[in-house]
Amino acid sequence: MDTSTYELRSGEHRIGLREASTAQQALLDYLRARGCADAEITRLGPDAVSWRGAVYRAVPVAAEELPD
Repeated sequence: MDTSTYELRSGEHRIGLREASTAQQALLDYLRARGCADAEITRLGPDAVSWRGAVYRAVPVAAEELPD
């Protein structure tokens, strides 16, 4: 399966980069790695989720924007 790199954001803050097949998968992987339970995560759309009131978004990163 093809993967892309996504920039993860909470509000206006960049919180990291994650490789995944979809933006939502990148967000779910990020939150699960921090111990968030699936039952606490609300899917808001293909590129956004909410956890305990905070909204997280994933934006695709162009290859030329990635650090070396």
